[in-house]
Amino acid sequence: MRVLVTGATGNVGRHVVDELLAAGVAVRAMTRRPETARFAEDVEVVGGDLDAPETLEGAFEGVDGLYLFAAGKTASVLEQAKRAGVTRVVLLSSASVGFGDEQVGESHRVAEEAVEDSGLEWTHLRPGMFATNLLEWAATIREEGVVREPYGLSAQTAIHEVDIAEVAVAALTTDRHVGQVLALTGPQVQTKVEQARTIGAAIGREIRFEEMTPEQWKAELPEEVPGWVADWLLAVWAGATEIPETALSTVEDVLGKPARTLAQWAADHAEDFR
Repeated sequence: MRVLVTGATGNVGRHVVDELLAAGVAVRAMTRRPETARFAEDVEVVGGDLDAPETLEGAFEGVDGLYLFAAGKTASVLEQAKRAGVTRVVLLSSASVGFGDEQVGESHRVAEEAVEDSGLEWTHLRPGMFATNLLEWAATIREEGVVREPYGLSAQTAIHEVDIAEVAVAALTTDRHVGQVLALTGPQVQTKVEQARTIGAAIGREIRFEEMTPEQWKAELPEEVPGWVADWLLAVWAGATEIPETALSTVEDVLGKPARTLAQWAADHAEDFR
């Protein structure tokens, strides 16, 4: 079996590569900048851009399975994959689809529909909040021992990126999850204040959480952050303040072991915050 991993240098994709190798699966890793990619020697690295399907010629040759990042011209990418003989696709989608989110969820739902219409065996992964989002706090934690954001009582279920990758590999290498939509969360519901405290425990340092108003937070965002993204995040946080998210058992159901806690994630990323 050979699997093409798109977004192979991303937070999840690089772990999909590692987990496939550990499972004895041949891996072809695709990235827009193959010259800077660093993988194990037995990983075949190819260039390609999901926004430019014409760059994917030859990428699917000899490939059985596809780990697909929900970006770019999904329908065209899948047409090429199917013509080349790919039989299965696992799509990294988003929990925003399940919540009917019109801003972020719509683009992911379009990708899901393209996958479902492709005629390939498919599985959708819908993770909620990535624990890696908390790396946005790294600079102020390192420099000041503080986190500044709105909605400190927003309670979410941060998921470790390795758990997402392991579920993706299970869907690629077994038949148990064909045609399934797998909603993925971490095993705990924690507020932002608790998340900051968890990171502090991992690095042996007390971390303060300082509440900002939404207006203060938006005023300090980098110019490259679109306004609609900021508004979407604020809406998610406000919603999770009023109604905390629910931790699901999907990761454990698929893998047969508990999902990694945020404390485990923080320990794995401790050097990012020191």
